[in-house]
Amino acid sequence: MTARNYLFAATEEDVALTRFIALGASATGFLKGAPGGHLPGWHTLGEDNSAFLRTLYDRNAAAYPQAGQPFYAVRLWTNLMWQPAYLAVIAVHLHGALPKVAGISQALQNLDVDRYRLRSGPMVTDDLETLIARAGTDLRAMADAILNEINTVTKLKRVPALRLLTDRMLALMTRLPHFQPEITVEEQKRLCTLWLEAMGLVGMGELERLDLHDGRRVNIVARKGCCLDYLAFPDTYCTSCPKQDDDVRIARQTANALAELDAAS
Repeated sequence: MTARNYLFAATEEDVALTRFIALGASATGFLKGAPGGHLPGWHTLGEDNSAFLRTLYDRNAAAYPQAGQPFYAVRLWTNLMWQPAYLAVIAVHLHGALPKVAGISQALQNLDVDRYRLRSGPMVTDDLETLIARAGTDLRAMADAILNEINTVTKLKRVPALRLLTDRMLALMTRLPHFQPEITVEEQKRLCTLWLEAMGLVGMGELERLDLHDGRRVNIVARKGCCLDYLAFPDTYCTSCPKQDDDVRIARQTANALAELDAAS
């Protein structure tokens, strides 16, 4: 046993997890994780998470009193699903091995969920398509469990929730060129379809191809779900919000796509 291999981890599985967590942080600049299991006050499936959910709900209600119950319910959902979704995509497309993302423990940070812990254990390795199928199935099962939890505290309808989960996956698929600059728009869309099929989300949103004026092509999000942020921030719509006219939505997303391409070149 050498210090080089085991300075921060005691087994090969620990080493692999440490590398995965470091990869997530470097690839995004914001994912903050650590090895380990459930901590008091954190959210972990299989634990009693009712106090966590009520606290997050109440904090958002106090911060945005004008927004209303649908907004607070959506905030529970989007907060608890964003880190698992990011980690699943990074595991499949960058790490090439899948940890047990559904075992994640997540921390409450003021009005949001941020920071996570993962237990060490064997990671699934296989070809890309098989990993997507496995990760997508696991992520959907986790999502269903979290949705059931939320509905013990407040009401959140299944279809709007799944549309928002679709939006998260679509946004992650638009980020694939950041992770893999050589990917084509056709391959990007193919992989997106595989994820949506694995998660049972087909028909709840899609990637839409844009042909830019300079001949370049990009995929943008064509979503069906709304995050309801406009209830807390009146007259403010997300760039891809479906409540906008299509011309406005596409123009805003085109401007963003051009800015990102120019910044990367």
